[in-house]
Amino acid sequence: MCDFGFHENQLKVLLLKWKEGPWCLPGGFVKHEESVDDSAVRTLNERTGLENIYLQQFHTFGDPAREKGKKIVSAKSWISKRFISIGYYALVEFSKVNPQPDILSTECRWWDVEKVPALIYDHKQIMNKALETLRLDLNDHPVGYNLLPQKFTMPELQCLYETILGESLDRRNFQKRMLGLEILDRLKERKLGGAHKAPFLYRFDKRKYQKALQQGLKSGW
Repeated sequence: MCDFGFHENQLKVLLLKWKEGPWCLPGGFVKHEESVDDSAVRTLNERTGLENIYLQQFHTFGDPAREKGKKIVSAKSWISKRFISIGYYALVEFSKVNPQPDILSTECRWWDVEKVPALIYDHKQIMNKALETLRLDLNDHPVGYNLLPQKFTMPELQCLYETILGESLDRRNFQKRMLGLEILDRLKERKLGGAHKAPFLYRFDKRKYQKALQQGLKSGW
């Protein structure tokens, strides 16, 4: 699972440190009595302590050779056998996450997606596929509700989109498009403390935001 968070203008990903090996993406096993989606929700809650988080299934990884290479456990161990992984990405609010390692790891913490360490097996490929899917999904669904504070400025929202996309966006076009989605409420408050004219603060209209998630946007950047 790829848990993405946004902090200090950087897109972060949550990683685990194995007890006897390198870093990896958080994951878990599907219990006999639960669905795949329920398993993903439970795993996310165990790692972050959060509930009601946006989760998106994005790919299945089943190459027979995906576990080959550097082994981190004995070849006789059950965990060294072949696994098929169903990838999900989650968008979580960085400040509310209390990262928790699992029984096989010693540490769980955030990394800048541009500076992740070496990962086990094909986990770097999984992370890259999750990021690629997230970028494509921006054409169809809004993001920001779980990545920004409750109140934010238009430049802060644009910075989030630019960080995810890895490219600059025209300020006027971005603002026009975001306001045209009708998912933002402009507040009477302004953000104080900047060197320039204080920008207005915005917040998401939760009902309209959820409707946009379900119905889609159907327009590209």
